[in-house]
Amino acid sequence: MNQEKNFIQTENAPKAIGSYSQAVRVGNTVWISGQIPLDPKSMILVGDNSEDGFNKQTHQVFKNLKNIAEAAGGSLENIVKLNIFLTDLKFFPNVNEIMQQYFDEPYPARAAVGVKSLPKDSAIEAEAILIINNN
Repeated sequence: MNQEKNFIQTENAPKAIGSYSQAVRVGNTVWISGQIPLDPKSMILVGDNSEDGFNKQTHQVFKNLKNIAEAAGGSLENIVKLNIFLTDLKFFPNVNEIMQQYFDEPYPARAAVGVKSLPKDSAIEAEAILIINNN
């Protein structure tokens, strides 16, 4: 069975900075590309390497994911799997605390992975998979 791919694009999230789409929907499944904390209007990285800066970056990543999910016809509630990449795992508790401001229990499945570096020297990146049931 060959299903049509629908490419998701919104001005409310950062433009792709490489050869990829913000998201792709096939059937009721949406794959959101990795989001770093770029402000979608200025395309400038928010925050810095401090703890407060990391928190600002994390909020921006979740806002970017939210805006793309909405452009795909869903919401953060439709996320079934999150992959989060951190350049410093000492901020893992911050991610948990901030994530609770965007998601309710039961939370989506998730992985949090420490990495050496991320695009544009971001401290965090997240990608998501959504399931959207249109009734």
